[in-house]
Amino acid sequence: MGKAAEAEQAPLDRLVKLYWQPLKIYLLATFPGLHNQAEVLLQDFAEDKILQEGWLRKANQNRGRFRDFLKISLRNFVLDRLNRAEAKNPPLSLDELEQELPQAAAVSEAFDLEWARTVLGETLRRMEADCRRPGEDQPRRGFIWEMFQIRLLEPVFNGAEQVPYDQLIERFGLKSPMDASNMLLSGKRIFKAHLDKVIREYAGQDAAAALEIQALEEFLQRLAKRG
Repeated sequence: MGKAAEAEQAPLDRLVKLYWQPLKIYLLATFPGLHNQAEVLLQDFAEDKILQEGWLRKANQNRGRFRDFLKISLRNFVLDRLNRAEAKNPPLSLDELEQELPQAAAVSEAFDLEWARTVLGETLRRMEADCRRPGEDQPRRGFIWEMFQIRLLEPVFNGAEQVPYDQLIERFGLKSPMDASNMLLSGKRIFKAHLDKVIREYAGQDAAAALEIQALEEFLQRLAKRG
C-alpha cells in the first residue's frame, strides 16, 4: 500500500468504527428480515466499499450530503447481495425480506438521529479533552467545559434548570455576568470548531461539509421543537 493510500486508510478506519451503529440502525430499519446477518453485511460493506482506496474521494466528488451517499451505497450493496442470494436459492424471496418496510422518511430519520448523536458525542468528547488541557495563555480554559456543560448541555439533554449567571460568577470566580457570558461564548466557539472538524473528516470538501453542518443544525432544531 502506497503512502497516499495509507494516509487515506486511517481516517476511513475511524469512520467505520465511529459510524457503525448508525449504519446498523439504517440497515435493520430498511431490511428488518436481515437482523441475524446485519453484522456480517456491514463488515462486508466496509471492506468492499468504504475501505477501498479512492472510495472516500468518490463520495466527496458527489458534493452532496455524505450521509445520503452512504445510505444509498449501503442499500444498493445489500440489495445486490439479496438478488444474488435469490438467484442461487429461489425460495428466498426479496419481496418477503422487504415486506412491511417502514416508510422511507422514518428510516432516514432514525438513521439521522443516531448519526447526529454520534457526531455530537464525538464533538463533545473532543471539546472536553481540549478544554481540560489548558494552555498557559488561557489559565481559565479548564472552566470553559464546565460552564458549557452546566449552562447549555444539562438543560438541553437532561432538562435541568438553567443556572443563573450570578451563581456561575461565584462558582468560577468571575468578575461579572459579562465575564460569564464571554466564557460561555468561548465554549460555543470551541464546540463549533470541533463540530466543523468532525464533520469535515467524513464530508471532506467544503461544500459537502457545509451541507452536513446545515442539515445537522436543522435536524436538531426540529427535535427541539418537539420537546
